Amino acid sequence: MVKAKKTGKKSKSKTKKNVPSGIISVQATFNNTIITIADLEGNTLAQGSPAKIGFKGSKKSTAFAATKAATEVAFEVMKKYGFKEAKVYIQGAGAGRNAAVKGLDSAGLRLTTLVDKTGLPHNGCRPKKRPRK
Repeated sequence: MVKAKKTGKKSKSKTKKNVPSGIISVQATFNNTIITIADLEGNTLAQGSPAKIGFKGSKKSTAFAATKAATEVAFEVMKKYGFKEAKVYIQGAGAGRNAAVKGLDSAGLRLTTLVDKTGLPHNGCRPKKRPRK
């Protein structure tokens, strides 16, 4: 009788136990709002969106949904990593722009910097030609 060889599983030790500060990116589109929390090196700690909480369809694009998603992600990171303060980078023109920042603030995070990184066209594409009469 041949016995199967036991494979010794190596458990990964958690290196990120305490991350007091980091970066929060808020991407607000017209259909959704995505909140990503990362440490200062850029490694993602947590991500959240209204869909993750349970909002579906057109309700995902509301300001209320963005607030709820932001508070949920903030509480998760504060509990897991001891997160306290952050720089916030906002991108996009959706309804959840200001609401997400409001949600992060109400969760108890100290927001040190607020930067708008929304892209603006420098003259953009050529417009359509005028219709003939």
